[in-house]
Amino acid sequence: QSFKLLGFLDVQNVPCARDSVLYGSLGSLVMGLGHFLATSRVKRSCDVAVGGFICTMLGYWFYCRYKLAQQRIQQRMLKEGMKNRMLFEGSYLDPGREQTGSERSDS
Repeated sequence: QSFKLLGFLDVQNVPCARDSVLYGSLGSLVMGLGHFLATSRVKRSCDVAVGGFICTMLGYWFYCRYKLAQQRIQQRMLKEGMKNRMLFEGSYLDPGREQTGSERSDS
């Protein structure tokens, strides 16, 4: 059973959505409660809590998606490197192979 936030954001299947909502709600609680304790103004504290939710959720969303993109790039590079390693293993193009004196003069 999937949970859709606002009717379109599938929290269970979209990467980073669950963590963003959880951190957003924590940020909302901290900012709203902190503002209430500092000023004792209920309506303004609720406004700060909503703003804190949006800012924290979007901030963590972009951070998480950036890290996910970096991880996917590294995985793609590693996969390509492993494929090249299998292709060139044992040949003169193998970067891990030590070259002998005659092979050094050829290149």
